[in-house]
This record gives sequence, structure tokens and C-alpha cells, in this order.
Amino acid sequence: MNNHTKNHNEEAKSHEGDSIAKKSIADNANKNHSGENKDDHNMSNASMSSNQEPNNNDSNNNDDNLNKNNNSNSGTPSIIDMMMKPNHNTRETIDFETTIQNTRVRVWRALKEGYEYPDGDHSSDKYLRKNVHTSVNMTVLYIDVVGSTKMALEMPPERIATIMSSFAQEMALVVNQHNGYVLKFVGDAVIGYFVSDAYQIMIADNAVNCARSMLSVIQHGINPILDQYDYPEIQVKIGLDIGQSVIVRYGSDPQQSHVDLLGPVMNIAAKIQNRASPNHILIGSDVYDKLHPDTKAKCKLMN
Repeated sequence: MNNHTKNHNEEAKSHEGDSIAKKSIADNANKNHSGENKDDHNMSNASMSSNQEPNNNDSNNNDDNLNKNNNSNSGTPSIIDMMMKPNHNTRETIDFETTIQNTRVRVWRALKEGYEYPDGDHSSDKYLRKNVHTSVNMTVLYIDVVGSTKMALEMPPERIATIMSSFAQEMALVVNQHNGYVLKFVGDAVIGYFVSDAYQIMIADNAVNCARSMLSVIQHGINPILDQYDYPEIQVKIGLDIGQSVIVRYGSDPQQSHVDLLGPVMNIAAKIQNRASPNHILIGSDVYDKLHPDTKAKCKLMN
């Protein structure tokens, strides 16, 4: 990373979200898996439904342009709304179909039979302990359930616990499928991160593709099962940012002491996520800068 990029990142982090330019991926998937679009979100100048798993090889929907609606007032953050066109190719990848089907089976078993997910993947813990006390460039992903407090007040404790646990485990599986690590579960939120020593463009695109897959798994895998039981559907907000995080160990025991990530990127990703609309993905400007040009071409600049 050259000095110019570093200076840009440091300046962006210092604004703590209010003056940082953010991008919005309007990947507002509706729950109907038949391919019918429903534009019902409130993001200005943009709306988009995405009804199936993104297909990077499909080039027949590349007519989105990067529209720059620049605000003349300096200091006002611009927002890029990434418009992912629905893929009208009815052929879906086997992996996506299998993922959705497996998700439905696991969630159904959890609600019906009390199925408990196997012990989670420990690759994140191993990675952090191996690189403790170092600074690592990474893309951080926050995903949080919208309206979970209301759900908790209206549902039996054991039922909301099962739903939130199933949601978190399914999101963790998606992170792992996109070469990411799951840092931790925080209530109804999941925090993941993506690292790469050489190809910074990969960790940005992997994180964005992971976020899109999360929306698809929720819309087509989890929510249809919740509908069968007349439970409220899950909606989420997703935020991403990229930058340096320090791996910290709290204690002297290399194997047992708690390890975590520390740095501005963690805080900014959380703030970006908080500003997202339901079932939308907001990404920091630094993430956008490192996306593959084909992905950038699907972005729309907004005020």
C-alpha cells in the first residue's frame, strides 16, 4: 500500500463515520424466490431487488453505471449505492441450491426437533493466536438483526434463543464459505473478518460477496422456515470497512487467554452497519476503492 493510500485511510478513519464517505449495496432481496422484484426500500435515488445468489460469470446485466451526484458542500459524505441487478438466468449454481436447502433443513430441525449446531469453527482463534500483537490489514463485516428486541419481548425465551442461535450459526457458515473468519457472536450480531497478505482486492470482494450471500441465505433459507411457524422474518443490516486491526491477547496464557481485534476499522464498520437500511449492505469508501473494477461498475454514487 503506497503512502498516498495510507494517508487517505488514516484521514477517513479520523472522522469516525460522520465525514467518511460510505457506499451502499442495495441488495434488497425479497422473500419471493420466483424472481419477482419488489422495490420497497427508502434509499434515495436507488432501489434494487436481488432474488438469487450473485453469479459473477453472468454479464447480461452490466448496464448499471456509476452515477456521481456530487454534493457541492465540502465535508458532506457521498454515498455509493451498489445496485446489484437481479440475475434473470434461471440456472442457479448447485452450490447455492445446496446451501439454501441445507440451511432450511438445519433451521427446521432446530425449531422442530431442538437440533443444536456442532461446535463452531476454531480457525479464527488459531489465526489470532498465531499473529498476536501484530497489525493486520483486513475487511471487517458486521451483520446485525433488525428488531430483535421486539422479537425477544413477543416470543418465548427458548424460541428466540433457538432462532438467534440458528441465524448466527448460518451466517458463520457463510463467512467460512467465503474464506473469512468469524471473530465472535455478540447477542444478535455476527462479526467476521477477511485477511490476505498479498491480494487486497480479494479481501474486499470476498467480504462483499459474503454479505450478498448472507442476504440470500436469510431470504431464501431461513425466512421461509420461520414463515411456516408464523414467526416474524429476520431482517438485517450489514456494514463493512477495511483497514488495520491489532490482534490483542488479554493475559499471559498463549492458549487460554482471550484474544480480540482492536482498531478504528472495528468501530467504523459497526457505525456503518448501524446506518444501513434493513436488508442492505453499506461499505466504507476504502472497501469500495479496493473492489474489482467489475464490481465497481455496478455502483451508483448517491448523496
